[in-house]
Amino acid sequence: MPFRKLFQRFTETDEERLAAEVREWSESVPETTRIATSEARRPVRVAGTVRRITVRPGEGFDSLEALVWDGTGEVVAAWTGRRSIPGLSLGTRMILEGSIGEERGVRKMVNPRFEFAR
Repeated sequence: MPFRKLFQRFTETDEERLAAEVREWSESVPETTRIATSEARRPVRVAGTVRRITVRPGEGFDSLEALVWDGTGEVVAAWTGRRSIPGLSLGTRMILEGSIGEERGVRKMVNPRFEFAR
């Protein structure tokens, strides 16, 4: 058995190792749901890390978007009227609260409550 675990460790990719680490952390955050299993249009609390940050210009206002990933799935957190959030950067661990919707096949939370985690 120990040999199988050691062999698996050597053959897994960096992406698989990172996904396992992020999944383990997000599962340890109390009262959170995995992004992949969260229901649309229901209040949800998810935890994950930021993989991408984008500022989208809009009609009269900008929108800040962060792609948050928990090792099982991803959701775009979008804050309208913002160009930045102090402390938000790639790799930041976040806890988001809100409702997940879908826009053009992309799971999205608009103006979710958030907190940074360690």
